[in-house]
Amino acid sequence: MDLVSKPNATAAVWEYFGFKPNDRGEPLNVNESVCRICGKTIALKRGNTTNMHMHLKHNHPVQFSQLGKTTAKVRDGPSSSSRQCTITGAFSRQTKYKQDSAKWCALTDSVVRFIAKEMMPFNIVEKPSFRRMLQTFDSQYELPGRTHVSQTAIPQLYNSVKDDILNEIKDIQFYSATTDMWSSSNMTPYMSLTIHYITADWTLHSKCLETRYVPDNHTADTLGENLNSALADWGLDEHKLVCITTDNGANIVAAIRNLGWPWLNCFGHNLHLAVSHGLESNRDQTARAIGLCKSLVNTFNLSWLKRRDLRKAQSEANLPQHSLILDVVTRWGTKQKMVERVLEQLPAIRRVLVEDRKHGHLNPTWQDVSVLESINAAMKPLADFTDILSGERYVTVSSVKPVLELIKDDLLSPGPDDTALTASIKQNMCRVLTEKYSSPAIQLLLRKATILDPRYRGSMGEADALDDVKHQLVQELLDLGPEGSGDEGTSGESCSKAAGENEYEPTPAVPTKKKRLSDLLQNRRAHLTNQTVAAALPKRVQADAELTKFLQEDALDASCDPLMWWHDNQKRYPLMAKLAQKYMCICATSTSSERMFSTAGNIATPERSCLKPHKVNMLVFLARNLP
Repeated sequence: MDLVSKPNATAAVWEYFGFKPNDRGEPLNVNESVCRICGKTIALKRGNTTNMHMHLKHNHPVQFSQLGKTTAKVRDGPSSSSRQCTITGAFSRQTKYKQDSAKWCALTDSVVRFIAKEMMPFNIVEKPSFRRMLQTFDSQYELPGRTHVSQTAIPQLYNSVKDDILNEIKDIQFYSATTDMWSSSNMTPYMSLTIHYITADWTLHSKCLETRYVPDNHTADTLGENLNSALADWGLDEHKLVCITTDNGANIVAAIRNLGWPWLNCFGHNLHLAVSHGLESNRDQTARAIGLCKSLVNTFNLSWLKRRDLRKAQSEANLPQHSLILDVVTRWGTKQKMVERVLEQLPAIRRVLVEDRKHGHLNPTWQDVSVLESINAAMKPLADFTDILSGERYVTVSSVKPVLELIKDDLLSPGPDDTALTASIKQNMCRVLTEKYSSPAIQLLLRKATILDPRYRGSMGEADALDDVKHQLVQELLDLGPEGSGDEGTSGESCSKAAGENEYEPTPAVPTKKKRLSDLLQNRRAHLTNQTVAAALPKRVQADAELTKFLQEDALDASCDPLMWWHDNQKRYPLMAKLAQKYMCICATSTSSERMFSTAGNIATPERSCLKPHKVNMLVFLARNLP
C-alpha cells in the first residue's frame, strides 16, 4: 500500500506508519495512521504516538525493539561534517561527467570493449535495465546512444587494435595463414584470413585479420585476388608466407596454386573425408544403421516427452544422464560421437521405444547394433586426433607425419578381433588419408617440420628421404644467413612446461656482482675464439655441422613444449632456430577460420541480419583479437 509520510516527523515510530493519500498525494485523514507492516489503521489523538507504540509492542516486537536505537540516532542527529559530506555528495551526483573527460572516456571504452568482446548488439546501450545498472555503478556517468557506439566508438576501437597488430607483425620474418569461406544467416558470403607466427620470445601467436565480403562468383581467380589483396592491405610480404592451410575445395586449391603459395590441406577435413569414404565404400551395410541412428536422435531431440522418458529410463538402467548427439556435416568427428552415444544409451532407448507404437519401428535390431559397433570400432581410434591437431597456441604441423604413421601402422591396421566390416572401413579410411598427403611438396613440408621439432628430430621417415630433406635444410640455412634469430636464450634443454603453454616465465633477477678484470679478459678471449672459428669455417660446413649436431641429440619427451626448447637453445643453434621459427608456425588444420566463423555466426544473427559487411568485419576482428 502506498502511504504518505507525516510531514516534518521526528519520532522514530513514524518510520512504520503513514497516512492514506488523497487525489493530490496529501494525507487523507491525519487522525488515522496506517501501519506499514500489517496495514491496520491506528487512531491518533492530537498527534500523540502512544497508540502506535503500543501497536508495535504487541504486534511487531522486533520492530519495537529497534525504536530506542533509531530514536537515539535521530536525537543525536548528524554532525556538521557528515551533513556537509551529504550535501557535497548530493551535489556531485547531480553533475555528469563531461564527454571529453578522462573518466567518461575510460568508462565508455570499457562498455564498448564489453559489447565487442561479448558480441552484444549495439542497442544494449539503450536498454533501460542496462542503463539503470550502469547508473547504479556510477550515477555521474551518462551512457552514449547506439549511434555513437556503432559509428564512432567501435570504428575507433577497431582502428586502435588494428594499429597495434600492424606494429606487431610488421617485423615478423615468417608467418603462415589459414582461410575458409562462410555464408551468414542471410546468405552473405565471407572469406576469413588468419595468420600465425612465432615471436622473438618463442610464443606462437594467431591473429584474425579479415572477414572479407566476397559478393562475386567464388572462382579461383576471385578467391586469389581477395587473398592477395588482404595480404597487401596488411602490409604482409607474400614471400614471407611459409604455407597456407585450407580445406580441399577445388576453387581455393586452384586459387592458391595460381598464386604459387605453399599449401597444406586441413587434417580435420582430410579425416572427415576419410571417415565419409570409409562408410560410403560399405554403404550397402552401413546406410541403414547410420540412417536409423539419425532418426533416433531426431526423434528424441525434438520431443520433450521423449527426453523426459529417456532420463527416467537412464535412471532405472543406471546409465549416465547424457543427451543424444546429432551428426553435423561441418563438425568433424560428430558421426562417431553420435554412434557411440546411441550404443551407450541403447538400454534406455529400448525401454522408451518398446512402449511407443508410433516410433517402435526405430528400435534397433541386433543386426543394426552389430553394424554400429563395427563402425564405432573403426572410427573411435581417430576421435581424438582432430582436437589434438586443432590448437592455435601450440605447434601442430610437426605432429602430422608421426600421427599419420601411427594411424597407418597401428590404429587403422586391421586387428584379429575386428569384424570384416570394421577391417574394410579401416582400410578405406587409411587409403584416403594416405592419398591426401601423397603430394611430394606436402611430404617435404611435413618432413622438414618433423625434423625441426626436438620431440621427433629425424626419427620419422625413410633414410633416403631424410638425407634429401637434410640437404634442402642445409641449403635453406645458407640462404638465411649466419645471424641469430632473436633474443638470446640460455643453453641447455628445457621441459619446464606442458605442451600448449608457450608463455615463458622469466628467470628471477640475480643481484649483480662487481666484475673482475680476469672475467672481462676471459669473455673477450671467448668472443675472439668464436669469431675466429666462424670465420674459418665455410657457411655450408657451419650449417651442416649445426644440423648434424641437432639431429644427434636425444629426442624430447612428447609432453614437452618444443618452442620452450628452442627458446632455451637458440644460442647453440642460431641457424636452425630460424628454420624452426619458419616451419613450426604452420597450422595442421584450418580450425582458426572455423572458429572465426563460429564467432561471426554469433554476431551476424538473424536478429542482426542488417549489419553491413564492413561492420561484421570490425566486430569479428574485435571479438577475436581483444584481450
